Amino acid sequence: MAKLDTQSSKERATGSFLPNFCSIRMVFAVVISAELLAVVLTLGSLRSMDSFYSELSMRSLLIQWIALFGAALLCMAGPRIRRLGNSMAGVLSWLLLLGVTLFAALCALALLGWPLNSASGLLFIVESLGISAIMAALLLRYLYIQYLWRQQVEAESEARFQALQSRIRPHFLFNSMNTIAQLTRTDPALAEAVVEDLSDLFRASLGNSQRLSTLGDEIELVRGYLRIEQQRLGDRLEVEWDLEPLPDEAPLPALILQPLFENAVYHGVEPSVGQGVIHVSGRYRRRRVNISIRNTVPVNAGDRRREGNAMAVENIRQRLQGFFDGEANLIIGEVDGEYQVRLTFPYPWVEE
Repeated sequence: MAKLDTQSSKERATGSFLPNFCSIRMVFAVVISAELLAVVLTLGSLRSMDSFYSELSMRSLLIQWIALFGAALLCMAGPRIRRLGNSMAGVLSWLLLLGVTLFAALCALALLGWPLNSASGLLFIVESLGISAIMAALLLRYLYIQYLWRQQVEAESEARFQALQSRIRPHFLFNSMNTIAQLTRTDPALAEAVVEDLSDLFRASLGNSQRLSTLGDEIELVRGYLRIEQQRLGDRLEVEWDLEPLPDEAPLPALILQPLFENAVYHGVEPSVGQGVIHVSGRYRRRRVNISIRNTVPVNAGDRRREGNAMAVENIRQRLQGFFDGEANLIIGEVDGEYQVRLTFPYPWVEE
């Protein structure tokens, strides 16, 4: 998303198996793959090392023509081909690549001055079409398998999101309702604000799993959650914000930050006999967003210290890696005796 491509993330599960051949990454992959194929074919038919470079240059030129022209045609015809369904799109793409191969072979014969009706000319065309048919079939099969894998990843991501939706602890809802009930008698305006924050939180947690959020929305959701907990915990909860200007429009899967803060409150602040502190820092460096969430660890809390199964953290890590294709990280550790969760992800995120 160099622009952040929100549509492309939806196409991971619902679109055609054909990728975007117009992207820089795909063009680079096509060029490298074509050159590797030229090397393999040259080595397979080589009679003498003296002629290796001359034969490689000729084969590279032909194969690169076929690969780049084929990619260009698939780039231009891609939107229409994708509407036809995977089976028809695969057949048409395969035939299109064969057509490009035939055209390139005929041009090569014309440049070399070989007669089309000669045995060597016909053999060259048949060999070119045969190799192209096999390689195009393997390429399309690989793309289809990758498409099925992406579908599985999206299905798992949706299941993780649904699990995350169901994990909002009942005690939080009950405590929030008790807080609201008390405030309605003492401060009705504040009670209304807490109700609005609670409704925002549950609207986010019960939303569609395919819905995308932004960093700004996620931070605002966290602030609302902490305002609710602040009313309940009072001076026992202190939050220190240290956020430099961050790209609020940076895309994120929904409900990414709030569960991390809920863990900090549940495991770090509530069991503490004194004041618990959550320190939040955010930086944007070298096209990456870095957010750190640190909370104090309860001291001498006895049985009040709680053990967690880290389900939410692992859930969020897998959803981030799925969304950013492995380019995001969620690191857990201890810093100066405090528990820290550090989240990093790229922005702009270019899905090519």
